[in-house]
Amino acid sequence: MNQNIFGPHLTLDLSGCNKEKLKDLDFVFGLLNNLPDMIGMTKITQPFVFPYSGLVPEDKGITGVIIIAESHISVHTFQEKDYVFIDIFSCKPFDYEKAAEFLIRAFEAREVEKNVVQRGLNFPREGNSEPVHSSQFAVCGSQ
Repeated sequence: MNQNIFGPHLTLDLSGCNKEKLKDLDFVFGLLNNLPDMIGMTKITQPFVFPYSGLVPEDKGITGVIIIAESHISVHTFQEKDYVFIDIFSCKPFDYEKAAEFLIRAFEAREVEKNVVQRGLNFPREGNSEPVHSSQFAVCGSQ
């Protein structure tokens, strides 16, 4: 892996998913609560998960996010469209293939669009080539 990057950003667009899971608040909460440990991340908060129904009625679903010391994980489901968007952004390497396979199986997705972007190619570094962060998020500086 390129040592000059800030970190990987995994995005998953999953379709043909299990409708019951897409509208299950407890399922999404549990997924967000357990995923950080599974991929070696540090939870800062409990997941924040809530049902959403906006201006377009068929766009209702569950939205959830968990803040991790390394950045964040978010989930946005669309239960009427059998679709979910998932982002995992981290300032340290993680097994994004393992995370993707887990999430694909968890939502029982039939179609998958997976992208991994190595972010922060020009992120300022200190003399030791480590990312610069506040002491609150010291995990990012200890790759």
